[in-house]
Amino acid sequence: MARKETIVGRKYRLVSVLAIAGIALAACGEAPDDDEGDGASGDYLACMVTDIGGIDDRSFNESAWAGLQNAAAASDQLADPVNVSSGAEADYLPNLTGYVEQDCDFILAVGGLMATATAEVAAANPDQQFGIVDGKLPDNPNVYPMQFDTAQAAFLAGYLAAGYSESGVVATYGGEQIDSVTIFMDGFADGVAHYNETNDADVELLGWDKEAQEGSFTDDFEEQALGRALSDSFVAQGADVIMPVAGGAGLGTAAAPGAGEDYVVIWVDVDGCESAEQYCSTFLTTVVKNMPDAVQQAVLESAGSDGLATGEVLGTLENEGVSLAPYHEFEDAISEELKTDIIDLQADIIDGTITVTSPAQPS
Repeated sequence: MARKETIVGRKYRLVSVLAIAGIALAACGEAPDDDEGDGASGDYLACMVTDIGGIDDRSFNESAWAGLQNAAAASDQLADPVNVSSGAEADYLPNLTGYVEQDCDFILAVGGLMATATAEVAAANPDQQFGIVDGKLPDNPNVYPMQFDTAQAAFLAGYLAAGYSESGVVATYGGEQIDSVTIFMDGFADGVAHYNETNDADVELLGWDKEAQEGSFTDDFEEQALGRALSDSFVAQGADVIMPVAGGAGLGTAAAPGAGEDYVVIWVDVDGCESAEQYCSTFLTTVVKNMPDAVQQAVLESAGSDGLATGEVLGTLENEGVSLAPYHEFEDAISEELKTDIIDLQADIIDGTITVTSPAQPS
């Protein structure tokens, strides 16, 4: 098995939304625009195919794009990166193939939903370097895998949600029932259960049954109205903490009139107070997936390799590949006892005293 690497720099550095917003998007099938980016001088070209939701989803795609930008800023070997957005799953294959034809040196597929298309294109082009976020393709050695044990950080978020809740009801929902989504929900459920067990409490979780692997999904990662409809139903049932795992659709929960007052939101992937700062007053915290450093590491290793890069990334609490973001505007609203519990639980997970499990955990 390829060696596991720790996350580069072990610190989370995210290019802000404002910095990203001015970057033009490459249209599907068009040649990369030489004017994109911030003037990198090298000739190693990294190209990114987004998952559904677009480059400015305030979450998954945006975070991976930041990693490509950071890599270009860190090395004079790299040219300005380019990206193309996928409007539907049918776009994955032509977008990946298009970048092979455009002589990209590193082609990043963002998301486990792209695994089948990536495997097909990688098999047809064995000398081409690819990378994939939230996937591992052992039959395709030219695909650099980046995976994250987000169940560990989501466990902390579930415990926090249960401890913060005044109503005794919390909730979560996903964009689609896929491993990269349900792993958050599994960890969250276990964190709520651990709070109940250790505090003789009975906090109810809506939206996900870990044992049955059944729950609530928007079946969409873009439409905010769908996210809001689910969170409205949870609030009607008493939920005062909600964790959407649905990309841009989850912003419907953060943007609703009652957010920050009737209930608070736990965001995922990228610190919500950095990626969607207009909703910072609603975000209790974020379950962070450190994609910027993972992508940066993959690209830099590939650019510095004589052949295909052979490393991989597995992000955990221990290597800061996953984490809880700061509490920001809720710093004073969370009790010191609860904050201490979170710190202690993180240490227990890192040293193995507590084992967090999920059927969706990466191998």
